Amino acid sequence: MFKKIMLISLAVITLSCNSVKVDETKSVIDYSINLNDRSNDTFKVTLNVNNLSQENAIFQFAATAPGTYKVMDIGRFVSNYEAFDKAGKSIPVKKVSVNQYELSNPEKIRKITYEIAETFDTPVKENSIYLMCGTSIEDDHVLINGQAVFGYFSGKQAEPIRVELNYPDHWKSGTALKKDTEGRYLANSYDHIVDSPILLGELTEASSKVGDTDIDVFTFSQNKVVNSDEILSSMEEMLNAADKFVYGLPVDNYTFLYYFDDQSAGAWEHSYSSEYIFKEDKWENIESSVKKTAAHEFFHIITPLNIHSEIIEQFNFVQPVPSKHLWLYEATTEWAANAMLFNSGQISLDDYFELLHKKVDYSQFFDKTYSLEKLSLTSYTEQGQKQYVNIYIRGAITMGLLNIKLLALSNGEKGLRELVHELTNKYGPSKPFNEATFYDEIVSMTYPEVEDFFDKYIIGAEPLPYKEMYGKIGVSYEEEVLDSTKSETGLRYYLSKSGYKILKCSEAASDLGFKKGDVIKSINGEVFNDDTIDDVKDMWLNLKPGESYLAKVTRDGKDEDIQAVVFPKITKNVFEVDPNADASAKNLFEIWSKGLD
Repeated sequence: MFKKIMLISLAVITLSCNSVKVDETKSVIDYSINLNDRSNDTFKVTLNVNNLSQENAIFQFAATAPGTYKVMDIGRFVSNYEAFDKAGKSIPVKKVSVNQYELSNPEKIRKITYEIAETFDTPVKENSIYLMCGTSIEDDHVLINGQAVFGYFSGKQAEPIRVELNYPDHWKSGTALKKDTEGRYLANSYDHIVDSPILLGELTEASSKVGDTDIDVFTFSQNKVVNSDEILSSMEEMLNAADKFVYGLPVDNYTFLYYFDDQSAGAWEHSYSSEYIFKEDKWENIESSVKKTAAHEFFHIITPLNIHSEIIEQFNFVQPVPSKHLWLYEATTEWAANAMLFNSGQISLDDYFELLHKKVDYSQFFDKTYSLEKLSLTSYTEQGQKQYVNIYIRGAITMGLLNIKLLALSNGEKGLRELVHELTNKYGPSKPFNEATFYDEIVSMTYPEVEDFFDKYIIGAEPLPYKEMYGKIGVSYEEEVLDSTKSETGLRYYLSKSGYKILKCSEAASDLGFKKGDVIKSINGEVFNDDTIDDVKDMWLNLKPGESYLAKVTRDGKDEDIQAVVFPKITKNVFEVDPNADASAKNLFEIWSKGLD
């Protein structure tokens, strides 16, 4: 026995808690996908259409999608694309580019069929698809991200689409899409289909309410190790803090979709939902990571849902067009997620300082001359992708500095949180800001000094003024702190299959003979292996400053012996409360760190 669910994308809809009224005057494109036939790892798709004209002669698959900042070229996954008239006679179709099919005599077409491969298990040579942005089709589940299954006719990106999914009766379906009075799921455009992932299969489900917002959690766990109840229970404190941080959630419903299997790949934000790919493990082992990731993605209900430029509002699925305000969409979100956890007491001040320390430390691995605006504008290029992760590191740090700048200029009355709230009220899901003039608008809403901040640290890439800015709130910053009672090797390394591979050497470690790429095989004759690794590492790291050791390394296929010493520990990028701060700075510190009210 099988269940059918129909999804409709409509140009005009009216949402309510239990039903949706649709504009019956709009023509409808009927999609049907048979998920009972999951053979060959492909989705079998049928479109029933009418009222096509020559204007609609191009059928478009997505070259990219909002929030991915990556070329996807979904047309690569399509096969057996065919068109038919009302009598079932084939009508010629020509593939004119990787993502486009040209239809001859579109006026006569009544049906189109194609298969599209899942992205999880389909290898590609370049522009691989992030797992959280892709598709999976297996015996116990299906994951659908709209841009990786559906396409649209030229001129009909905002036109109605109806999708019928046929799937096993015992499966559940999780999505943020609403239902109409006949129980059919609804979206308001092709963009909304893309914005609303669907997870189906042997899922667990949990629901709650935060403020005026209904929260739903759907979870697929390959070995049923993780369930929705424990996820929701863990997140409730964070969700309530988010509600306070943004002065009330701007959505009436929100859906979390969790997928636990054999690897972690991150998450993808959407207007009314977010989707997560994590390696399956006991909940206590992954709870912290899941919670922090959810805090970031959930905050995207503000940026870019309510605050975005026309580039996001009128998204170009044909040709990737970057926005220079990625600092707002991703960096501000990353700052806000962590600030929210700190301000609500879910992470301590020491934990927050450690987070700052790590971000400043990690930012050193990226090009220091690559500005946040340049990163934004090159995000779709190979060069930009190499720097992309820095938007969550240097970008988030910069937003923290902007928050302090605003607090200092306003004597504690207005920080970045308050500015974001003002922007939320000024704009909204259907009211974009001007891409070209947004910097000037922020300056007009705040202070002239903010223009200089943008010029130096967002448009430009000048060294960030940690000491100056954090000093304004009574927090000291030291680039290096020496502790002669503790030791360090001067090496950054990671565990590879062949041993400890050196990622970076300090100048002192390089002087001893170590080189980046060396693989450390043993210390003082004690070989690293699965049985000894912890003992050898502890012995090495517990040597006192100045003590010597013999390291055997492999370099270019040859063994080398290095007589080395451990050094006094130098901790870089240290943030601490300054006990000598003046009264004004201490007052700002209290405002900066205060709990959410």
